[in-house]
Amino acid sequence: MILLKKGDAAPNFSAVDQDGNPHKLADYTGKKLVVFFYPKASTPGCTAEACDLRDNIARFQAQNYAILGVSADSQARQAKFKEKNNLPYALLADEDKSVIEAFGVWGPKKFMGKEYDGIHRTTFIIDEKGYIEDIIEKVKTKAHADQILK
Repeated sequence: MILLKKGDAAPNFSAVDQDGNPHKLADYTGKKLVVFFYPKASTPGCTAEACDLRDNIARFQAQNYAILGVSADSQARQAKFKEKNNLPYALLADEDKSVIEAFGVWGPKKFMGKEYDGIHRTTFIIDEKGYIEDIIEKVKTKAHADQILK
């Protein structure tokens, strides 16, 4: 699974958001970046997590953070998720899973006794120079901002 660790250079990702705008790691040089990976837009846990980050956006901005959400959903699904929940940050539509795989969050999961491959809900905090400051693997969807901002 996740082969990255604190102190590693973050993967030099490139993907488009819900509106087709490109995003890459270099765009965020000079800012701290929260990259949160979630299994599927508009599902209960993912909505709780995204809305908790939304509700705390002023706290993130005050500490020079940018936020990116990432899932394998289509641009249309990401756009609907963003609009419905009034999310103030971009959602990457990583349909080819290039970003998901670069960060090592795709792999076997179990749900209700069934095993399948999917996205492991994981958050990476990247510093101003592009290095991983923290990795949160046990995400509390309703209190995620507090986990990040400690």
